[in-house]
Amino acid sequence: MRIIGGISKGRKLVRPKDQAIRPTSDRVKESLFNIIQKKLEGKTVLDLYAGTGNLGIEALSRGAKKTIFVEKERQALKILRRNLDLFHLKGRSEIIPKDVNQAIGILSHRGESFDLILMDPPYQKGLVQKTMGRLNSHPIHHQDSLLIIEHDRREPIRNPTQWNLVQERRIGDTMLSFFTPKINQRTESQTGSEGI
Repeated sequence: MRIIGGISKGRKLVRPKDQAIRPTSDRVKESLFNIIQKKLEGKTVLDLYAGTGNLGIEALSRGAKKTIFVEKERQALKILRRNLDLFHLKGRSEIIPKDVNQAIGILSHRGESFDLILMDPPYQKGLVQKTMGRLNSHPIHHQDSLLIIEHDRREPIRNPTQWNLVQERRIGDTMLSFFTPKINQRTESQTGSEGI
């Protein structure tokens, strides 16, 4: 488990010994960040179900301004904190050690708005739909935000009422689904969708 691009390229992250923690594989991570590389510079990122911080730290390495990590599991939090220390990222990051749905409410109350929202929940537990519903009722994004969900291919995302699916990428049994807010539909009809 390593950083693939940016100023920390090649450096290794602390990885979990507990098999219950499933970090994003380097292959999936490389595919994800190759697609969005030009959209990271100076952006504010939210890493939901952050685990060890693998995705959010990659974003910071590639030029993101700040990442807020949301994770509640004690062992994952311990590794996340170690990784942020290892990469000297405390000044560009914040950890919210809460349940994701509770954290979204907190961030909404604070008036936060993110350019990029990364979501990698435990597979096949119904958390994708539940979290998308929470994002719909507590909007912490703007019209140019990008939502990226990593999920099992056997857990399709159904009826994302307030989001446009703009791209999908399958890597083995893992799917990456890319969404933009539906507020952008007006401009898409005028200019044509250009993807990501």
